[in-house]
Amino acid sequence: MKFLLVAVNAKYIHSNPAVYSLYAFSAGKYADMMEIAEYTINQKKDDILADIYGRKPDAVGFSCYIWNMNIIRELLSDLPKVLPDTDIWLGGPEVSYNAPEVLAGYPELKGIMVGEGEVTFSEILEQYRREDAPDFSRVAGLYLKAGYTSPREVTDLNRLPFLYRNTDTFANRIIYYESSRGCPYRCSYCLSAIDKTVRFRNISLVKKELDFFLEAGVSQVKFIDRTFNCGHEHAMEIWQYLHEKDNGITNFHFEIAADILRDDEIELLQKMRPGQIQLEIGIQSFNEDTLRAINRRMDKDRLFHVVSEIRKTRNIHQHLDLIAGLPYEDYMSFGKSFDQVYAMEPDQLQLGFLKVLSGSPIAEETQKYEIAYTKQPPYEVLSTRWLSYADLIRLKKIEEMVELYYNSNQFVNTLRYMKNAFSSPFRMYEALAEYYEKHGLFINSPSRAYRYKVLLDFASEMDSNKNELYTELLTYDLYLRENMKSRPVFCRSLTSETYKNFRHAFYREEEKTRRYLPHLSQYDGRRLSGITHLEPFSRPVWDPEYPDHRKACEPSKEWYVLFDYTRKDPLTKDAYTTVLQNSISTKRNSNQLE
Repeated sequence: MKFLLVAVNAKYIHSNPAVYSLYAFSAGKYADMMEIAEYTINQKKDDILADIYGRKPDAVGFSCYIWNMNIIRELLSDLPKVLPDTDIWLGGPEVSYNAPEVLAGYPELKGIMVGEGEVTFSEILEQYRREDAPDFSRVAGLYLKAGYTSPREVTDLNRLPFLYRNTDTFANRIIYYESSRGCPYRCSYCLSAIDKTVRFRNISLVKKELDFFLEAGVSQVKFIDRTFNCGHEHAMEIWQYLHEKDNGITNFHFEIAADILRDDEIELLQKMRPGQIQLEIGIQSFNEDTLRAINRRMDKDRLFHVVSEIRKTRNIHQHLDLIAGLPYEDYMSFGKSFDQVYAMEPDQLQLGFLKVLSGSPIAEETQKYEIAYTKQPPYEVLSTRWLSYADLIRLKKIEEMVELYYNSNQFVNTLRYMKNAFSSPFRMYEALAEYYEKHGLFINSPSRAYRYKVLLDFASEMDSNKNELYTELLTYDLYLRENMKSRPVFCRSLTSETYKNFRHAFYREEEKTRRYLPHLSQYDGRRLSGITHLEPFSRPVWDPEYPDHRKACEPSKEWYVLFDYTRKDPLTKDAYTTVLQNSISTKRNSNQLE
């Protein structure tokens, strides 16, 4: 008997901890009965179907989420035709809260595993192994054609075995790890509002398992705990352990509630290696009526304080989230929430859109709030009583601008100055989206390199008479990220004798003294000039305090900036820079070295 556990991931770099957890829990008794198959939603349905057929399973179980349900439905339509004797099971959040409806739509299904599946799946395998016919009605936590068997108690996390025995399967993929289940909060848009029991994995087990990742030197471990720091002592022990055992390589990602972060936790986080920790903070909205409607309590003052304190040391990547389409949040209100989050200077600002998930409390309130949403996954909001579909389309375009220009971290200095030309950051991205629309750039999306020229043209139109300043800002941003082999047309010419003489003298002197690039002592001056870049500037555009809107357009004196691409900021991936003047005196910037 072969039971095939199928995961259809959103991307190749993702993995599915659910199917690996089912497998690991039952491997002791039933390893010979199980097999895992992982695919992505980008693969053709027919290719996935053919692969499943070639494996000749006796039973198939699909792990169902909003991102893969459409392709799974296509497979459910055809799989019984090519494997008529194969039992088909479903599980996962996308089918746990509307199981009777799903069963009615797909009569070929054997059943649906509801909620946590490790113990349930093990008992299904036990029934398949019986000498007589399996009796699945004896297994709790199942929806069968005959109805619901019985509720399944929540799982003791300490019973669950570690998912990862080797990292070969997960090479170049994200590793997911779970140290707790459940969430103490009741946000109405979230399925975690249903699971009222917060459970923690024993800290000694967690430390032992973290050692596996650290010793293997995996690049990233993403904790999938819904609110990692809801148990302060649990979070503190893990963070302290990671600080003590840091391998200099592995990055750990946590989703937290920032307003409950304690001062001792902040102090510990500030000691972490730059780039070791990422924090994702779901703010969602600053509208008080909205927060009340979605059952979300948040201490705003504490939130601002915590994000600011963590940012001071520039060692932690902070990812802040907003959700459009929530009750009482109209276009203008969302813009105000956006501006408040933008002022907190997150490393990433994610604009999400409400998903009306089956089983979530807000799904029962769609009529009350006049929420229209797509019939098919991901069940995304189309309009609300406060937000029209036209406004939502505008927000979608603004979201794309934020992704291209802010979240790429390629235009940091330019955007810092440019926002002074607008009444608010939200208005700046709104105007940029309108510019893209006007020039057909949403349809013919410009390449990464050409986006610098697009932003310069936009600045010239929106903030006239400062073209030279914006040219230097964009040139600085450009060379921070890449040693361009082909110089963009908007950059100033490097053909002047003054520049050529300074560049030649600098690298000739550096070959002798190794004053600025001592770590590259194996290279001669000619090679140094190829792996670094020297750029002239008439304004200190790299200085966050410099761009005074009244004076910044006035050129000052000549500086040269040395971009060293062999050393980069671990958070931003920017090249390390040294600022020089004609006398070749220097000051170092605040970049932290890898």
